[in-house]
Amino acid sequence: MANFKYSANGLALTERFEGLRLQAYQDSVGVWTIGYGHTSPDVHAGLTITENQARILLAADVAWAVACVNKSVTSTINQNQFDALVDFTFNLGCASLVQSTLLRLINASDFVAAAPQFLRWNKAGGKVLKGLTLRRQAEMDLFNTPVTAAVPAGTRLQAAAATGKTPRPQAPRIPH
Repeated sequence: MANFKYSANGLALTERFEGLRLQAYQDSVGVWTIGYGHTSPDVHAGLTITENQARILLAADVAWAVACVNKSVTSTINQNQFDALVDFTFNLGCASLVQSTLLRLINASDFVAAAPQFLRWNKAGGKVLKGLTLRRQAEMDLFNTPVTAAVPAGTRLQAAAATGKTPRPQAPRIPH
């Protein structure tokens, strides 16, 4: 069983693919949503939040995926592999990870065979989606990146990598 926290690098990946909306909107099925895909009974028409509040909400929202990956992975993995798996799980659900060949191969410590498994999860409704293909490629790339690999200079990821710290945000109070 792994015992990791989601890093700033992982959160940046999730932020990139979830997208940021600071004003509440109804998603494609009519659910009120804000920030990085956050939904709750407190989200309603006219609600506006800050970027910092959106990041805090995302950190709270992703907690279940962190717990799922920590519970499900039995082999030794690194932080980048963990982060890739959390993003995958956050997007697809814990059941998808637990039942996947991806997890079976990881738990067998066959990381070379496991990595391309990310790419198999690029369909919705039986159709290949470009956004999912790009997300799975980014997850696979992160999974394959050694922890000691350099992060591009001048990015938020570089600052987080340099300190080795992941912020521990508190959930904001959403105004009504």
